[in-house]
Amino acid sequence: MKESNSQATAPLSPSLQANVRAINERFGGSSDFVIRSFRSDAAPERELALFYLKGIVDEGIINESVLAPLMSMKLPDERAGKEGSWLLRALRASVVSVGSVKEIRAMEEALQLLADGMCLILSDGSDTALAAEAGGGETRGVDIAQTQTVIRGPQRGFVEELSTNISLIRRIIRSPDLRVQTHKIGTQTHTDVAVVFMNGIADEATVKEVYRRLADIEVDGVLDSGYIEEFIQDETFTLFPTLMNTERPDSIAAALLEGRIAIMVDGTPIALTAPITFFSFFQSPEDYYQRFDIASFVRMIRYAAYVVSMVLPALYIAVTTFHQEMLPTTLLISLAAQREGVPLPGLVEALLMEMTFEVLREAGLRMPRAIGPAISIVGALVLGQSAVQAGIVSAGMVIVVSFTAISNFVIPEFSMAATSRIIRFGFMLMAGFLGFFGIFIAMLFILVHLVSLRSFGVPYMSPFAPGASSSGKWRDVFLRVPWWAIVLRPQELGLHNPKRKSGKRRPLDQRQRKKT
Repeated sequence: MKESNSQATAPLSPSLQANVRAINERFGGSSDFVIRSFRSDAAPERELALFYLKGIVDEGIINESVLAPLMSMKLPDERAGKEGSWLLRALRASVVSVGSVKEIRAMEEALQLLADGMCLILSDGSDTALAAEAGGGETRGVDIAQTQTVIRGPQRGFVEELSTNISLIRRIIRSPDLRVQTHKIGTQTHTDVAVVFMNGIADEATVKEVYRRLADIEVDGVLDSGYIEEFIQDETFTLFPTLMNTERPDSIAAALLEGRIAIMVDGTPIALTAPITFFSFFQSPEDYYQRFDIASFVRMIRYAAYVVSMVLPALYIAVTTFHQEMLPTTLLISLAAQREGVPLPGLVEALLMEMTFEVLREAGLRMPRAIGPAISIVGALVLGQSAVQAGIVSAGMVIVVSFTAISNFVIPEFSMAATSRIIRFGFMLMAGFLGFFGIFIAMLFILVHLVSLRSFGVPYMSPFAPGASSSGKWRDVFLRVPWWAIVLRPQELGLHNPKRKSGKRRPLDQRQRKKT
C-alpha cells in the first residue's frame, strides 16, 4: 500500500515504459483501461502512448482529433526527434484539436485526469504528459422533471451530468454575474460539487460559509446530493429539512435570483438550495406561472393540508376517546354505531391503519412501475373494505386515514411531506394518552423546535419568528401578490442588493396613462 501511494505522488518518469508500468499497476490491469502505443510521423524514432478509460470517453473524438493527427502530422523542426518534452509541446500547439489540452508532470494528477474522462499522451524521453479533453460515453438526455410536475411552466429537469445541469441554468440566467465554483469531494469518487450563485445578489458571508462547510467534508465517496445535505445542514437531529432539493432548473434559477445559493452534485439530478425557510416548502414553481389569486388560493390549501396530514388522526382519536361531548349527537351516535363490535381502542386502530397505509405506500414505490400503482390502489381498497367488514376497524377510521394520506400528497416538497408522516404518529400517541391536552403539548413542542432552527444562519420560521413589522416581508409567504408588487427579494437573507426592480407601480393601459 505504501509503495502504491508513493507511486501516485511521484513525478512522471522520463522513461515511457516506466510510466506505462506504473499507471497500469495503479489501475490493476482493468479491462476498460486502454493503452495504445504508436509512433508519430513527426518523430518516427520516438515512441508515444495514449491512455484512456472506455465508457467515460468519446472514442470517436480520440480517434479523429487526437490519435489520427498525432500519427500523421509531420513537424519540420529537426529537434523533434531529440527531445520528448519539445515534441509534446509541438504536438499540443499544432496537432491535437480538442477543446482543452494541458501539460501535467505529477503521477497523481495524471491518474485523476484519466478517471475524470480525459485521455493522456506520453512520450518516451519526457517527464511531461498531455491531457486532452475527451469526455463522452452514454448519458441520459434532458427529460421532463419526474418529482416536481407542473401543468404550466418549463418542463425540463436536471440529469446526472453536472455540465449539462449548469448549462440548463445558464440558458435561463444569461448573465455574466452567474458564478459557478466546482470542488472535488470524496477521496475515492472525487465527485464534482458545484456552488452556484449570483454575484452582487447572494450574501458574500453565506457563500463563504458554504465553501467552508464543503471544505470540511471528509468522506470516501459522494453518490448523491443527500450526502452533502447531511454534512452541511445546520441541525442534524431534526425531522424538518433545512435545505431544499429540486430537479427543476427553473426552481434553481428563481432561487438564485432571490439571492440563494445552489449546490449541485455530479451524478445526480437533485440540486440543493440554501438558505431556506419553512414557508418555502409550500411554494410550488407553478405559483409564479399562473394568476396570483389562483396561486394564493392553492397555497392556502397546501398549508391547511399540511396541518390536516399531521393532526387529523390525532383529533379523531382524542374526540372519540376523551371528548365525545364535543360532537353533535347525531354524529356521535353514527360513530358509536360504526365502532360497535370493533375490538381495538381508537389509538391502536389508528396506528394499525396508518402503518398499513405506510407499508402500501412503500410497496408501491419499490414495485416495478408497471404494477406498482395498481398494487397500492387495489391493496388499499381491498384491505380497507375487508378490515371494515371483518369488524377490525371502523369505517370512520378508514375515511380519516384516507383523507390524511391525500392531504399529504398536496405538499409540493417530498422532504417536507415526509416529516408530517412521522410527526403524525407522535400526535396520535399524545392524543391517545392525553386527548386535546396532549395535542396542544405536541404542537407547542414542534413550534419551539421550529423557531430554534436555522438554515445557514437564517431563522427557519422567518418572517413569522422573529416577527416582521414590514409588510414587504409577508408578500410571498401565505399569499402570492402580483408580480408588479414584488419589489424586494426575501429580506430574511440579509442581502446587500434587496431590490428586484426600481418601483412597484403596476403597468397601465393607454387610457389610464392619459388620465394620470
